[in-house]
Amino acid sequence: MNKYSLFFFFIGIVLLLGCERDDICAESTPTTPNAIITFYDVANQGTLKSVAGLRVLGEGQSSPVSTVNVVTTDSIAIPLRTNMSTTTFIFHKNYSVDDNGTPDDESDDIIGGNPDTITITYDPDEIYVSRACGFKTIFRNFSITLLDDGDNWIQTLTNVSENLTIENEEQAHINITH
Repeated sequence: MNKYSLFFFFIGIVLLLGCERDDICAESTPTTPNAIITFYDVANQGTLKSVAGLRVLGEGQSSPVSTVNVVTTDSIAIPLRTNMSTTTFIFHKNYSVDDNGTPDDESDDIIGGNPDTITITYDPDEIYVSRACGFKTIFRNFSITLLDDGDNWIQTLTNVSENLTIENEEQAHINITH
């Protein structure tokens, strides 16, 4: 009986020493940051001002940014494309849809509100985080432009970051006055 106990003891030790620690990326680990945008009153640029009925849609996308689909807010977080050096968004203020009495037919829908188009240009830079988490992308040398459509509700766009880098979500990166 002693031989079997010793055998199982050694097998147990070998199994325990052969195990590797699980590679799990902790939720607190910073990942690719979103661009943080805050909205300010054009008349009093130190005062936050909510945008009513805001809907943000990425250019070429059929669905809006999930957190910004007809909301009233004074700040948003939007994702940037990591595989390109520009991302274009349509910021639609007072967004509404009149389905013309035919909810199943989108071809005759009338969209209300005022859309403005902004483009964010940047240099994506992949940074190694860890074996468990892989890589994250930060955005260097970012700049923003507003397409003038003759009826812009957005008055000014300002880069907040001094070094023009989006590395985290701890502070705003862009201020918009309206």
